[in-house]
Amino acid sequence: MDLLGELEDTEWRDTVQLYKEEVRNMSLFIIVLKPSVFVCSVLNEDWTCKDLYGFQKGLSHLEQNLRKRVYGPNLIDVPVKPYMKLLFEEVLNPFYMFQLFSITLWMIDHYFVYAICIFIISVLSICISLYEIRKQSITIRNMARFVTNVTVRRNSGAEQCVSSVDLVPGDCIIIPQDGLLLPCDAALLDGECLVNESMLTGESVPVLKTPLPAGERTYSSETERRHTLFCGTQLIQAKGGGQEGSGAIAVVTSTGFFTAKGNLVSSILYPQPTNFRFYRDSAKFLLVLSFVAMFGTIYSFVVLFTSNATWLELVIRSLDIVTIAVPPALPAAITTGTIYAQRRLKNQGVFCISPPRINISGKVSVFCFDKTGTLTEDGLDVWGVMEGGPSGFSELVPEPRLLPTGHMLSGLACCHTVTLLRGQPLGDPLELKMVESTGWVLDAEFGGHRVLAVMRPPTQQLSAQGPVSRFPFSSALQRMSVVTVAQGGRSALAFIKGSPEMVASLCRAETVPAQFSSKLRNFSSEGLRVLALAYKPLDRKHSQGEVEKDMQFLGLMMMKNLVKPESAKVINVLRLANLRSVMVTGDNILTAVNVAKSCGMVGSDEKVIFVNATPHTAQSMPTLRFTLEDGGTTTAQSSVEVITQVGPAQRQHCSTPLLSPSHSFPDTLSLQVLLRTTVFARMGPDQKTQLVKELQKLNYRVGMCGDGANDCGALRAADVGVSLSEAEASVASPFTSKTDNISCVPLLIREGRCSLVTSFSLFKYMALYSLIQLCAVLILYTVKTTMADLQFLVCDIFVVTVLAIVMGRGGPSKELDPRRPSASLLALPVLGSLFIHTCIIILGQLSALFITTSQDWYIPLNSSVYGSSNLPNMEDTSVFLLSGFQYIIMAVVVTKGYPHKKPLYYNVIFLCILFVLFAMMTWLMVYPGSIVRQYLQLYDFSDMNFKILLVAVAALNFLLCFVVEVSDDMTLIFPLRTIVKDIKTYVQ
Repeated sequence: MDLLGELEDTEWRDTVQLYKEEVRNMSLFIIVLKPSVFVCSVLNEDWTCKDLYGFQKGLSHLEQNLRKRVYGPNLIDVPVKPYMKLLFEEVLNPFYMFQLFSITLWMIDHYFVYAICIFIISVLSICISLYEIRKQSITIRNMARFVTNVTVRRNSGAEQCVSSVDLVPGDCIIIPQDGLLLPCDAALLDGECLVNESMLTGESVPVLKTPLPAGERTYSSETERRHTLFCGTQLIQAKGGGQEGSGAIAVVTSTGFFTAKGNLVSSILYPQPTNFRFYRDSAKFLLVLSFVAMFGTIYSFVVLFTSNATWLELVIRSLDIVTIAVPPALPAAITTGTIYAQRRLKNQGVFCISPPRINISGKVSVFCFDKTGTLTEDGLDVWGVMEGGPSGFSELVPEPRLLPTGHMLSGLACCHTVTLLRGQPLGDPLELKMVESTGWVLDAEFGGHRVLAVMRPPTQQLSAQGPVSRFPFSSALQRMSVVTVAQGGRSALAFIKGSPEMVASLCRAETVPAQFSSKLRNFSSEGLRVLALAYKPLDRKHSQGEVEKDMQFLGLMMMKNLVKPESAKVINVLRLANLRSVMVTGDNILTAVNVAKSCGMVGSDEKVIFVNATPHTAQSMPTLRFTLEDGGTTTAQSSVEVITQVGPAQRQHCSTPLLSPSHSFPDTLSLQVLLRTTVFARMGPDQKTQLVKELQKLNYRVGMCGDGANDCGALRAADVGVSLSEAEASVASPFTSKTDNISCVPLLIREGRCSLVTSFSLFKYMALYSLIQLCAVLILYTVKTTMADLQFLVCDIFVVTVLAIVMGRGGPSKELDPRRPSASLLALPVLGSLFIHTCIIILGQLSALFITTSQDWYIPLNSSVYGSSNLPNMEDTSVFLLSGFQYIIMAVVVTKGYPHKKPLYYNVIFLCILFVLFAMMTWLMVYPGSIVRQYLQLYDFSDMNFKILLVAVAALNFLLCFVVEVSDDMTLIFPLRTIVKDIKTYVQ
């Protein structure tokens, strides 16, 4: 073992040696290789909660040293590549390799000016790209890398201050009372911690973490989130552990890239590819252009071969066709619309960390909403309380402070996770309102007895109480509980608070009033949020499972949760746009349906069917129980017939999750429920995520909007996740909105549609630009000439590039149209319109050529000279001038406005550039001047009638292309879609 001290600190990165000596609770390890990142992870999945408590005494120096050799330093070290390495990798990019090939070809072909200009632009582009990549890498490294000092406990009992870099899984750390920024993932073993997890979840409300229950079950940070402290989160306050109750004690479970923060950094460095049809079709369409280039190459080879060109000219001219037909700037051009949309969203308080998702948001067909804090206000006001027992319910008490002294009042005052921070109560808004309504206050003194909080009543007649252990609220369990003692450590009581159904199921049946169900139904139907409380006396310390059983029912507390004024407006906008809105909540079904009716998800004249799912058990099959609002019920036991009797105009509202693996209903039945359900109630976080995935399997593009940690899984799983948070960016979802309501949803969809339509327009424009230039070059090759060097430069840089940059500036329309834009570039209407436009382009250029050759003053080309040696000439000048108009014409034609973008005249810069370029081409056509003619190698036409005729040909070209595009949008597409839809329906 002395060899360990001789190993260099850096050797763990390359070689890890396994020793034969047995090490406590260590398993085999795996090495995970990622590009530019080398990490080593020990497989600790078999650790039980009991094992973690075994580390509470601390590791020895020897064991800690061995673990460090295996795990490596506790660093999320993002490499920042030097400029030379970045340069080498960037130059090897296919885009720049193609540019290098093209520049070399152009230099050989004596296109020196054009080649130099493209070279300068490429160098500038590479320099900007290198700067941005390195800047982003440095930003991520600074965000990811964090080093601090941490106090650890050794097995000798001594406490030692070490660097966080030296932490290893199994280390026992002491968390100070004033908290710290955690450098690792750790399981909390003793004490409580108030944690700000906004970096991970976007949830601004601090979360209370409690000690991990000891047991034989396998530890998992996901299932034990309430007891796990995650790397990168800010521990605001710790208490109840350590010496004299100060601070807390935790055991390190993960370090480096295998922490929660490390996984997030990895997802930023290596994001999952976006499976979107538009991006897939973009790559496929480049293959289409490659086939066009192949045809053009063969044609030019044949033409040049018959013209007795040399083999070098044959090869150069043929390869030059490839550089024309396949525009290397195409992938970059179609992202400009997304960049403009991202900038507009940021100006309106919506931040995006995944720009490709902006286009995807334009295809969203279903949007799921959390209820509390999303559709309704964050804050809740106490509406009233009602005590209950075996004899029934008491009269409604409007304010808890008016309750008589008893367990109900004590439970409301003590069953919460509110804590005192610098003299100010801090916690969940609901619990803050509840505590405030009782009149009890938090205090810091409790007569020397160790408690986690002190609740002092307003009068001296009642004794103060304080929780000695707390089990925070869990969405999956639908409850929370506390164990409290009175001053002096006597009279231990357990209180439980949660959903009425769950609390009632944990109470002794004789203590639950007979009117429980009817009261709950009445209050929930009024849109009130209902919580139930129960209690029981304790004589010793118990686990959570033992505490939360055989309780005595105390009563109900009702809270009024108002719908945000913006919710109904937004839901109505989505409904008019034929976008399905779905509510996903953990609340009671009746409360959820009331909110759904208030915000317009459910119409007042619509018939509501409640669907309750019962999972499979050893004694019974899974069942679906359908209940009409008028009280009629039907039970479907793995039956399809009942669900098929529901009319298409009726909506279903699911009160129990139907997506549990134990719910083995027929596929047809589950499909019908998924397709028609509007409200999903009593949904846990995992079930929300599963619902999103099930909807995606039905080929829906699913959006999700939420504001809390419970929605994180669904926000990440959705195609478009929107987190309502004050942070500028949240790793919980691709989009973060600073507004605290759902008004950002139609804004995002409008921007997504605008961006998608713009990307479509730019793609078609860049493709048509290549086809225009290809046709012009092939026509000129046929007559033994070509375009001049500066002519290419004017078309590519001053016309096409400028238009492509400003084309995407047009903003979205103010209204959401019921029709969604297409995402398929290979659809028949798209390919058909490109084909027709190409035919019109060829006819226009051939018309210009034939009109020129038919003039009395036409002078034929010198047949003994080929290519640029023939310049200037009449054929090249006429074809070049008309193709210049065609670039401008197609920019106008493919720039779509209605219904997803504002009209063209709103894009003032684009409109001005169009006028300038049109004036420039008219000037070059009518009277270019001797200097311009000389540099552009243009022929001097003296016949003004001929010049006006060419302008008329360009105008006719515009008119035909415009009519084709409008006809494609208004006439061809919709009947075609209808026919295809009818055929599919008939086949099915």
